[in-house]
Amino acid sequence: MSDDTENWGALSELPGNPLMWVLILSELMVFGAFFAAFSVSRVLHPAMFLADQVRLDRLVGGVNTMLLLTSGLAAALAVNARGMGDIRRCRLWLGGAALLGLGFLGVKLAEYSDKAAQGFGIETDTFWTLFYLMTGFHAAHVVLGLVIMAIVVWKPSLENVETCVSFWHMVDLIWVLLYPIVYLIR
Repeated sequence: MSDDTENWGALSELPGNPLMWVLILSELMVFGAFFAAFSVSRVLHPAMFLADQVRLDRLVGGVNTMLLLTSGLAAALAVNARGMGDIRRCRLWLGGAALLGLGFLGVKLAEYSDKAAQGFGIETDTFWTLFYLMTGFHAAHVVLGLVIMAIVVWKPSLENVETCVSFWHMVDLIWVLLYPIVYLIR
């Protein structure tokens, strides 16, 4: 930490700004509630969930998983580059991470368009309500992460880069949990 007068306890030992870790922990709790609601709803309505889940394209979810994980790698390499003092390479890695994040959003929008064209909207049933809420809330976090990345490319201090990448890794983690829960587990 740059200011020795601030003591955030265990949060002070984490990379980036401790306030980002407060946000990350709160977001993990929100997504945990979504995952619990999805799981309980699946138990209460197994036939509906099975019928609706087979309408999801696992490959599309898998492509999005690869896009986000590769983006997370690029973000981690940005931290490494910044730690070595290479601001240009840091910015390039952040740009690559952002492009992959935009690719994720493009695939997600195409998936939403396809499902809407088939008549599956947020009001169709409990499965589709939770699907759109969970994946839409996650997509909103991708957008926020891209905004944060754009700011950090402009002001790439080590703390800013670490803070941004910590948030981006949270976005990755949520998707790595969301993908199997929503797309794969039957």
